[in-house]
Amino acid sequence: MFNEKYYSWWKARIEDFITVEDYELWTIVNREPLTPTKQNGQNMIVPQDLSEFMAANFRMEKNANAKKILICGLGLNEYNMIFVCSNAKKVWDALQTAREGTN
Repeated sequence: MFNEKYYSWWKARIEDFITVEDYELWTIVNREPLTPTKQNGQNMIVPQDLSEFMAANFRMEKNANAKKILICGLGLNEYNMIFVCSNAKKVWDALQTAREGTN
């Protein structure tokens, strides 16, 4: 369970846990998630419809899995800080900023 007094310990352990679970999950925690797009008839780049997704597009599911792992051990105070975050990278960044500050 997350404990703000031991953030550095939690950070190292969760990185190890996610990396072992699926290394690609860890890369998703450190980057924005993939949003599949296509070029429409007017040569504009638009999001793909779910019915057009290919197997590679389901990398977005990995973002959801990484986010789940990050938030499953959070207490109420930490969860209230990050519940509006739309992806794993934003959750990770919010927790880091709250506990380590910024440059």
